Amino acid sequence: MKKISAALALSISTLAAGFLTAACDNTGSPNNTANNGSTTAPVNSTTTNSNAKNLKIGSLLPTTGDLASIGQQMVGSVPLLVESVNACGGVNGEPVTLVQVDDQTDPKAGAAGMSKLATLDKVAGVVGSFASSVSTAAVSVAVPNKVMLVSPGSTSPVFTQKAKNGDFKGFWARTAPPDTYQALALAQLARKKGFQRVSTVVINNDYGVGFEKAFVETFEKLGGTVINKNNPVRYDPKAQTFNTEAANAFAGKPDAVIAVLYAETGSLLLKAAYEQGLTKGVQVLLTDGVKSPTFPEQVGKGSDGQYILTGALGTVPGSDGQALTSFNKLWKDKKGGSPGEYAPQAWDAAALLVLAAQAAKENTGVGIANKIREVSNAPGKDVTDVCEGLKLLKAGQDINYQGASGNVDVDANGDVLGVYDVWTVGEDGKIKAIDKVSPK
Repeated sequence: MKKISAALALSISTLAAGFLTAACDNTGSPNNTANNGSTTAPVNSTTTNSNAKNLKIGSLLPTTGDLASIGQQMVGSVPLLVESVNACGGVNGEPVTLVQVDDQTDPKAGAAGMSKLATLDKVAGVVGSFASSVSTAAVSVAVPNKVMLVSPGSTSPVFTQKAKNGDFKGFWARTAPPDTYQALALAQLARKKGFQRVSTVVINNDYGVGFEKAFVETFEKLGGTVINKNNPVRYDPKAQTFNTEAANAFAGKPDAVIAVLYAETGSLLLKAAYEQGLTKGVQVLLTDGVKSPTFPEQVGKGSDGQYILTGALGTVPGSDGQALTSFNKLWKDKKGGSPGEYAPQAWDAAALLVLAAQAAKENTGVGIANKIREVSNAPGKDVTDVCEGLKLLKAGQDINYQGASGNVDVDANGDVLGVYDVWTVGEDGKIKAIDKVSPK
């Protein structure tokens, strides 16, 4: 993603600063920022023509920072969706404009980017963010500005509870299921593999701690024991060394270690565990936060020349939607190759924004928030093609969008239910899906 000039970035940062304090102060999350620690959010606007009446949307995704390896896989989905929609007439008779922001996997940068999108660009909806800690900061800006935020990957269970409490006023949804479901899927996988005694190590933010609590509860209900339940290992995302955390996580000879990590810092922790001789005979179970093609290489090889992660298992929200085949084909035709992790979820998040705006017959955040559940649930005609959905809505018909990632039936709390892929790392360092598990 290209970056704007330093002068313009500075002016944006200055203007946005007044909106940030409340959104940023309470987030204990990664601060791995680009540009020597700057929290200015680099942006790149599309060249789509804009006017006062057209639908403006944003994306707030990580192309730098701790989750860059996954963010860079999904970031292409949103402009691809906008291009497709504009080719078939746009929304409410006008073209869609997209503004893209790199949130740097950092809550402060995410809040700054969200402030810019909401107050300067005046977008109606945003696809983002990926990290739960960043979405926590961003949604606190989005809600008072009446901007609909749809995350393709923030999976912390905290959002469900906050939605139940009415904190989001309907301006929040996500196309990836919460970690209460993934924790159940991973716990089922662990028990299926015969693991009785496990320990956990997690990144100390909304994602890691929320996942840990859900996993412990679920694994114990299935008859397992979490040996470090009373002394959980939660690592500082800003730390540089992880020897102590690695030693504590692998202590007590567990059958498996459940590691809920981000790629950049997680690779250092697992390498530290290997270098201390702790990983031998212990199964490593991972999650979606590290599933990228480059992660095994980041962790590295051992003294025997083999990848340290060979044989590791993990789960990740899968994609089994009716629109997946056509999405994959479009990606291959336009970009070449195959879309990466969470690309289908990002496509569906953008699709819901444009379909809800069309259903509302107004290009506003309030309109989108009022209609996003209507276009994603029955009753209504099942549609997998976004342009067909726009056409039907324009004609006054109801639709039930069936996405690429799944059926994306958004509930009252903004949640969806999904399936999970089980993945492993081969001897060649390649990640491959080997099974599916359902949290039902």
